[in-house]
Amino acid sequence: MLIPEHLEIIGSELAIRWSDQSEDYIPCERLRAWSPSAETTGERDLLGKKYGGSDQKTYPGVTVRGWRTIGGYAIQFEFSDGHNTGLYSYDYLKALCQQAAKG
Repeated sequence: MLIPEHLEIIGSELAIRWSDQSEDYIPCERLRAWSPSAETTGERDLLGKKYGGSDQKTYPGVTVRGWRTIGGYAIQFEFSDGHNTGLYSYDYLKALCQQAAKG
């Protein structure tokens, strides 16, 4: 598993250096839009019915104000719009970076 060794905000992007020394850059707005939180994606009950979630797909001007490591598996970001409930597993974060690189 790749582990983020260094995170830094450069302009409007989050830069990540991974444990294999590769680097990724992801726009903060996109990172916010892809939050894995129940607030953003909703929650499903035992029968699969979805509750909540947001229809908002873009977050113009939103930046990352800070972050903290959760255990040895995830990062919790604090965004300028006050959102801070998504836990981005390292694997999910790497997949988002790869998706962002594709455009």
